[in-house]
Amino acid sequence: MRRYLTKSRFKLAAECPTKLFYTGKKDVYADTMQDDPFLQALADGGFQVGELAKVMFPDGKEITARGHDEQLQETSELLRQENVTLFEAAVRHGDLFARIDVLRKQGDKVELIEVKAKSYDSTSDSPFRGRNGKIVSGWLPYLRDAAFQAFVLRKAYAALRLSTFLMLADKARTCSVDGLNQRFKIERGKDSMHVTVAEGTNIRTIGTPILSRVCVDELVDELLANPLIAPGSVGRWEESLERWAEAYRDDRRMPPEIGAHCAHCQFRVSAEKTGFKSGRDECWRAPARGRGVVIGQGTVLDLWNFSRKQALIDAGTLLLSQVTKDDLRFVESEVGLSRSERQWMQVAGKWTEGNPFYLDRQLMKKEMQGWQFPLHFIDFETAAVAIPNFSGHRPYQMIAFQFSHHTVDASGRVAHQSDYLNRQPGQIPNYDFARALRAALGDRGTVFMWSHHENTTLNSILRELEQDEAPPADAAEIRNFLLSLTRRSEDGAVDHSGSRTMVDLCRLAERAFFHPDAKGSSSIKKVLPAILKSSAYLSKTYSKPIYGAANGIPSRNFTDHLWYVYKDGQITDPYKQLPDVFKDLPWESQDRSHELWIAEGGAATTAYARLQYEELSPERRVAIETALLKYCELDTLAMVMIYQAWVSWCADDDDNHGAASNSQRD
Repeated sequence: MRRYLTKSRFKLAAECPTKLFYTGKKDVYADTMQDDPFLQALADGGFQVGELAKVMFPDGKEITARGHDEQLQETSELLRQENVTLFEAAVRHGDLFARIDVLRKQGDKVELIEVKAKSYDSTSDSPFRGRNGKIVSGWLPYLRDAAFQAFVLRKAYAALRLSTFLMLADKARTCSVDGLNQRFKIERGKDSMHVTVAEGTNIRTIGTPILSRVCVDELVDELLANPLIAPGSVGRWEESLERWAEAYRDDRRMPPEIGAHCAHCQFRVSAEKTGFKSGRDECWRAPARGRGVVIGQGTVLDLWNFSRKQALIDAGTLLLSQVTKDDLRFVESEVGLSRSERQWMQVAGKWTEGNPFYLDRQLMKKEMQGWQFPLHFIDFETAAVAIPNFSGHRPYQMIAFQFSHHTVDASGRVAHQSDYLNRQPGQIPNYDFARALRAALGDRGTVFMWSHHENTTLNSILRELEQDEAPPADAAEIRNFLLSLTRRSEDGAVDHSGSRTMVDLCRLAERAFFHPDAKGSSSIKKVLPAILKSSAYLSKTYSKPIYGAANGIPSRNFTDHLWYVYKDGQITDPYKQLPDVFKDLPWESQDRSHELWIAEGGAATTAYARLQYEELSPERRVAIETALLKYCELDTLAMVMIYQAWVSWCADDDDNHGAASNSQRD
């Protein structure tokens, strides 16, 4: 088959032209973007939005031919009609090939409509440009995509007069029907995905459109008139596209231009995916050769929360071991770790001699003195989908559908106290979620979250309540409860802080704890495995099946569970013990590399979306609910475990477990 530079390949090349050599070689090069395409499709809603857009053009005809040549021929024949609307129209110019989401022809005028699930606000005066007048970086890939298709279409059909549009999920629009999302169900086979559109779905039953069509002619013309810039490549669009297309056609690697953009390269080998080549390492090996450096030692790309990676690379600093304090603009904080102190610990691998990690006991103890028992550890699962489930909701409006809640009392007793999961399809859960949380937390004790998601969620429900034209009878009680837990900011200044504002343990971890295995990160999924590796208390406590056991730690979803599992010389990540919620997809049992665990990003939202489909079998529904409950429970148990380790280390006066005071920093 002829190797065309398609719009998806163009997108890769615009990120980095060298990627064209690695893409499509799934048996050779690792590709993290291909690890969970089905999960990502469900999470971002792109497939569903594409099908919704088709419903808005009831006269549209889809190009269904399989091969490139056949697609081009079918498109060409249909475009001979005076007026026609096509879905997935195929156009080609040389080695450039594009499938256009929606192409409308009326005489010699055509509209190219690129459909995206990206959120858009039609009430904004200038959604695509910043204050400096330049195109906002977040919109650039989408506008470049449209510009590529416009370029190919103009070359292929020069006689037609073209206008280019983006069709986007408009947050200023309100869904007018219930169950809209459920009309577009994503399914997959072994090698493909598709959307099943419910019978009876048409321009009438979808209600008021939530997608807006926005003309981007001015932006497209501006892009095409200026150089096409990518790492290691600057030139006129026609020249650049021809160069990229030839390289891809001939399967020739374009010379790599290493830089900060490499940090996000998908062609790298992860800890879970071995046996493949790393394209990113191959790119970096070339400039490193002859300098006596070993890429495997860690590069500046690994630096946590560091914005000047490109400057270091430009100066020839490639490895972590080459980074200096001056490079980091090192500043020592009077209270807690500064950002540069954490970065220097990551670089130097030193903090207190002989200890495997850093802990600021003084800061920890000071913080803990302000906490009141019982301690409440909470975690939320939410969904914000492009196509709403409920009438009155806007695209990407937040739905809070689940929480987990652990407690620790003054004696140190741990319990999984309560949880909540909205099981009812078609029911808006937000107010019930808030009521259940209020009943769970009561009015005593400090409440903990990990990062700011819980605060954001409760503020979202608060705004919904305040804007509700028909608020519930208990609106005042719900509002007061939400206000007591939350903090709100305006233009960087705190304008509200509740009497019981949630404590962010992630922020405390950033200020007072560093473990090299977490590589600077304070993500709970990085911190928990690192702490399990180093905590004698956790090893002793959770190496026995006491979790969910009689006379052990009460659990609502686990029985006699063993969390501290030592296997093949390593401690098993607890999140890898969670169930696979997609076992009903038959091909997964044949190819375990495609397992989609509930622990992966976006999987909880995906699972909840599936619960909204009423045709699920009772057995399948129970299996998904069980997996969701276990996943969320582990998130709050992880917070408890981290808290327990910190308490045990703070209570250990001989420093043998790595506790360090501020004066002991290296």
